[in-house]
Amino acid sequence: MLKYSLGLDISKGDFHACLSAIDKNQQVKIKATRKFTNNQQGFKEVLTWITQHCKEKEIALSIVMEATGVYYEKCALSLFKAGFSVSVVLPNKAKKYMQALGLKSKNDKIDAAGLARMAAEQCLEQWQPMADFFYKLRALTRHHQSLQELKTNINNQLHADEHSIYSSKSVIKQLKKLIVTLEKQLDDTAQEIHDHLYSDSDVAKKVDHIIDIKGLGYMTVATILGETNGFALFKSIAQLISYAGYDIVENQSGNHRGKTRISKKGNSHIRRAMHMPAFNMIRYDVGNFKPFFERLLERQQQKMKAYVAVQKKLLALIYTLWKRNEAFKPHTKLTTSGNEETVPSFALAPEGQLNEVAPA
Repeated sequence: MLKYSLGLDISKGDFHACLSAIDKNQQVKIKATRKFTNNQQGFKEVLTWITQHCKEKEIALSIVMEATGVYYEKCALSLFKAGFSVSVVLPNKAKKYMQALGLKSKNDKIDAAGLARMAAEQCLEQWQPMADFFYKLRALTRHHQSLQELKTNINNQLHADEHSIYSSKSVIKQLKKLIVTLEKQLDDTAQEIHDHLYSDSDVAKKVDHIIDIKGLGYMTVATILGETNGFALFKSIAQLISYAGYDIVENQSGNHRGKTRISKKGNSHIRRAMHMPAFNMIRYDVGNFKPFFERLLERQQQKMKAYVAVQKKLLALIYTLWKRNEAFKPHTKLTTSGNEETVPSFALAPEGQLNEVAPA
C-alpha cells in the first residue's frame, strides 16, 4: 500500500467515515466504513477505530472532509490535535470530483467513500485551525456585517411602509425602535472589534501601519485579518488573490473569445470589505492608485473592472505591509520588475531594494 485515506461526510448530528487504501497499482480499496456521532464521544471512537484498522503504522493516513458550515470544525480540530493530516475541501470541489467518477447516486455513505478516494488519489493541502485571536476577530466582524445587512433591510422596509398607500403607525414605530437598537449594537460591536485588535501590541502596531493609508479604516483591516487568520498560511500574494476570489478566469478556445472575469470562487467577506476602500483610494488620490485606475479605465472602458483591479492591488498592499511590518509611504517611487511576489511601487518605507507587483 502507498497510503491510507479516510473520508468523512459530516452533518450536524453525525458523520459517516470510510477508510480506504491505495496500492502501487493506484487501486483504491475500501477497508472499513462506520457512522459516528458528531460530538466528543464520537471523536474518541473514531480515533480508536482508526487505530484498529490502520495496522501498518508506517503508512501515512490522509483525512479529508467537506467544509459543511461549522459542523466539521470540532471534528477537524480533534483529529488535528491527535496528530493526523487533515484536509478540508469546498463542497463544490468534492461534488465535481465525484461527478467525474461517474457517481450518479448520492447519500452520506457514498459521499464518504468518494472523499476517501479523493484523499487517496490527490495530494490535498493540509488544514490548520485558526488562532483563537483571529477566530474571535472573525466572529465579531461577521456579526457586524450581519447587523449592517439587517439594518439595511429594516431601513428598506421602513421606507416602503412610510410611502405606501396605507401605512401603519405602530409598524413604523416598531421599525424605528428596531433601527435604533441595531445602531446601538453596531456601535458596541465596532468598539469591541477595535478593543480586540489593540489588545495585542504586535497586531496593533501592524494595524496602525496599514490604516495610515487614507480611506482605509480598522474595520476593513479587521475583516481581512479575521478571514485570513492574520495571513498565517499565505506564502505569496498570488495565494491570497486566489483565496479572495480575485484570480482571473479566461474563457477562450480556438476562435471563441468569451469574457475574462474574476473567479469569485473565494472569500466573499474580503471582497465586500474591499469595495469602499477601493473607491476611497481614487477619491483621495492615494499613492499611484488613481493613475493605475485611469489607465485601466481608458483601456477597458468599464469602471467596475477598473475598481476591482484597484481592490486587488490594495489587498496586495495590505498583505505586504502586514508581512513586512513596515509603514506605508505614499510618495515612495520604485522601479517595476514584474515580479508578482513583491510589492507595489508606492507601498513601503524602503529598507533595502523593493520591487513592484505585476499589474492586476
